[in-house]
Amino acid sequence: MKRSTGRILTTHAGSLPRPADLVAMAEAMQAGSPVGAEAYEARLKEAVGTVVREQVERGIDIVNDGQFGKAGFLTCVSERLSGFEVDERRAGRNPWAGSREAQAFPAYYAETAEAGSRPIRMVCTGPIAYRGHAQLERDIANLRAALGGVAVEDAFISAVSPATVEAWHRDAYYECHLEYLFAIADALHEEYQAIVDAGFLLQIDDPGLLTYFELNPEIYVSHEIFWSRIQVGALNRALRGIPKEKIRVHICHGVNIGPRIHDKQLHHVFVEDVILQACAGAFSFEAANPRHEHEWQIWEKVKLPRNAVLIPGVISNSTVVVEHPELVAQRICRFANIVGRENVIAGADGGFANFATSRDFHPSIVSAKLQALAEGARIASEKLFPPPSRSARPPARRVAGQRRRTPRTRRAKKTRPRKPGRG
Repeated sequence: MKRSTGRILTTHAGSLPRPADLVAMAEAMQAGSPVGAEAYEARLKEAVGTVVREQVERGIDIVNDGQFGKAGFLTCVSERLSGFEVDERRAGRNPWAGSREAQAFPAYYAETAEAGSRPIRMVCTGPIAYRGHAQLERDIANLRAALGGVAVEDAFISAVSPATVEAWHRDAYYECHLEYLFAIADALHEEYQAIVDAGFLLQIDDPGLLTYFELNPEIYVSHEIFWSRIQVGALNRALRGIPKEKIRVHICHGVNIGPRIHDKQLHHVFVEDVILQACAGAFSFEAANPRHEHEWQIWEKVKLPRNAVLIPGVISNSTVVVEHPELVAQRICRFANIVGRENVIAGADGGFANFATSRDFHPSIVSAKLQALAEGARIASEKLFPPPSRSARPPARRVAGQRRRTPRTRRAKKTRPRKPGRG
């Protein structure tokens, strides 16, 4: 895991807007239109090369493939895990319908129910096994080829967490939730291991760890904490045998741009007893979202695990407003002053296109946000890594044959002894 030893490094949360023509080709193939697979694969490789170069040009140090090879971090389940099929019972349903937020703002969520894309929901109807080897090998090859002509600090590939799959896709096969959850973990282990074996960092996308409470109004906070510990246990099972320094875990509160008042507020107990129990070397989380920016103070009470790195979000996916670099720098410095500058990498709150058809962020907005991230990191680096102070001017060198001058000393002033009787 790279550390910010000489300056603040930059990265992001993973998903970036896909090119419109690439999305159109993928949708046409899914609809059965005569779009050649070879043409799609060639365009995908080209798009990955472009998005990697764009990240580097914007000043991002630790890059990825934009998740271009996946229809979405959730919908890829149907491609990479066996035992699932489309859940007709929940087809097209707004994932936030029935959530605590929809109950708090029914008018807003009713008006936006038909807007935007809807992720495909799956249902487990058979034994789960990993079958995405071909797609994963393609993604690895495309990213490796894209890195050939650029200079970066490191690169990562994202993969979904067991908890998120379990939360979004219902089970109709296993006897209990635990059996279902750990079956997912065992299958995903193959993908996790292959990414690390290929030489890349593994990022676990785990919004399910925090959105479980929001999407299930019937549960209590105590139940949520209990279930979160089990989710982290399943994740650690899936990460078995993989070095911590090759793993970064990303947690967030979902991706919808809408009113939010029920996001789980982090506290030091939840961070220490749940989040930091994941077998990871870096932790990526929301810190720019206006519902969570104040939570930076938690890290004054939490002891960071040895050799761990924080990747706080200093630009947000909850707004299209482009953050000012000075604000980005302030956010970075808050964390650096608490946990140490070498233990902070500047990141983003979440992905900007977690589903291939997402249209919340125009590519130009994301480009500007990434540039603000890099510029803010540069400003923060100047404050956190100041140049060494100038020492006293060294003595002038003596030229051969030149007489050494010795400083003149004042002669002591002669004083006459006073005559007796004079004051």
